[in-house]
Amino acid sequence: MQLVFATNNNNKLKEVQALVPEHIKLLSLADILCIEDIPETQLTIEGNAIQKAEYIKTNYGYDCFADDTGLEVLALNGEPGVFSARYAGPQRNAEDNMNKLLSKLEHKASRQAQFKTVIALHLNGELETFTGICKGEITTEKHGEKGFGYDPIFKAEGYDKTFAEISLEEKNIIGHRGKAVQQLIQFLRKQES
Repeated sequence: MQLVFATNNNNKLKEVQALVPEHIKLLSLADILCIEDIPETQLTIEGNAIQKAEYIKTNYGYDCFADDTGLEVLALNGEPGVFSARYAGPQRNAEDNMNKLLSKLEHKASRQAQFKTVIALHLNGELETFTGICKGEITTEKHGEKGFGYDPIFKAEGYDKTFAEISLEEKNIIGHRGKAVQQLIQFLRKQES
């Protein structure tokens, strides 16, 4: 089976490739010569994932899946949510995004948050979605060198280390994207049996 993973984010690609069975060949957007920015104009994480998957299917004809992820902070009414990558502006800079979030939480008692990933799969003319959630909290300062995005300031429930301090293998087990990808893999296995 061959599937396009509609992402330009090499970190996401590595995370997902580590989870997908070897017989499923993952193609990146570069592999299908898709160099344009895929629109993400929906107001929900699910909407953006579906929009990206439909864009690849419509314009390139491949069976594919796309994901969208957001960090939702309770004390900020779900911010940054769908705007997580562009929270501090269109430059999509992780440091700027984290600094803005830490600043907005400075005087908040609650630091509860969750990462949410939705994967939209376009396969054989059908559309399916899979959702992974990882609950936790935002730390008061950055810790760790691994991971990407908000990983240095997010600690999963029951953990005393941030996502940027744990291994990719561990993050894939407890993390939002890993949970959504596991659902995707289970679905693909059922299709093959």
